[in-house]
Amino acid sequence: MNSITRRLNASFAGQRAGRIIISTLLLFVLCCAGFLAAFEYRALGFLKWNVTRSFFAERTLSGNVTELYYRVVNAGADPVDIAVGRTFTVICIVFAAILVFRFLWLALISAPRHSRKVRQILDPLNELALKADELSRMEFGEDKYHVLEDAIASLDADESSRLSLGDSDLLGIEAAINNLLTRIREANRQQARFVNDASHELRTPIAVIGGYADMLARWGKDDEKVLTESISAIQTETERMKHLVEQLLFLARGDSGKMQLQMEEVNLQDLMKEAYEESVMIDEDHVYRFRAEEGTPSVQADPGLLKQAVRILIDNAAKYTNKGDDIILSCGQADGHPYLQVQDSGIGMAGSDAQHMFERFYRADKARSFEGTGLGLSIAKWIVDKHRGHFEVLSRQDIGTRIRIVL
Repeated sequence: MNSITRRLNASFAGQRAGRIIISTLLLFVLCCAGFLAAFEYRALGFLKWNVTRSFFAERTLSGNVTELYYRVVNAGADPVDIAVGRTFTVICIVFAAILVFRFLWLALISAPRHSRKVRQILDPLNELALKADELSRMEFGEDKYHVLEDAIASLDADESSRLSLGDSDLLGIEAAINNLLTRIREANRQQARFVNDASHELRTPIAVIGGYADMLARWGKDDEKVLTESISAIQTETERMKHLVEQLLFLARGDSGKMQLQMEEVNLQDLMKEAYEESVMIDEDHVYRFRAEEGTPSVQADPGLLKQAVRILIDNAAKYTNKGDDIILSCGQADGHPYLQVQDSGIGMAGSDAQHMFERFYRADKARSFEGTGLGLSIAKWIVDKHRGHFEVLSRQDIGTRIRIVL
């Protein structure tokens, strides 16, 4: 695997180096052309295509170049010579420095990041190769293979069935296959539950829209009240279904690895203050307060996704908090880790509900009377996991909930 890693890294470095050289040269040519056009316009007062342009160098008797000139000859006029040697020298130095900086960035930042990413991708294959090599060195008799083959063939489709070989030499293989079976079954259960829950959530707005469409067809043409009520309900359910589908697509893209984070330096205090100001503007039913510790650090993060996670927490806090009550947004650093925090004084959660709050479509009994899909916190968890962070949750029923994103 090391040779594959080296080849992939070399290929990446070569491609990036080529792109750096080509893009820098292109920018150099454009910059030079821009300066020449500016010089020509300043000297002549206009720019024309049909003029004669050339370069010539002024030299000493020994042949050394003392100055470079740009000559422009307009028909019927004297030639105009513009000294450009010093300008071209400065441009060359600047672009040489840019080229060196970009190569240093490639060597010190981009290439190591790519190398780590390649190693992470190849680690499972490397582990598999090592296990295969370990198995190939084990001297099994033909009877061992028959035992393994018979045990696998006799496995039931039952969820609780496990492989049992009854052979001490095959304990490692037995444990590996049983662990694999457990993961596969759990993945199948989660997928089946997700599809079932998604179907159930989509069925409700579709049924409502269908019911009101039928009502419109029967009485809506003649009854203005029915018409208004039906249109309003259809619009509401359409928006609800659109929101649900967008959340499902977000999670599907995340699960398939198609969602790429755009990492940059993010000032957490600015991000949280922006979320606070937006909340004050769009939600007049609650009292928002903002607290920021001195020295709140910046972090490498995707600002759009991180703010989306914070907005999900704020929306939940507003949903489960009575009108007129406080919602506190804060940020700071604890135990060397920066954090973003949303605290409300709403209905709170029982301990059993808090354990499942990030599961898809999970909604506590007390929360079912509030509008929602049960996907918001799952999306927030996906975002925080991708930032290598975690949640800290403190909640008490009828007192409130405090959720902290620790990065």
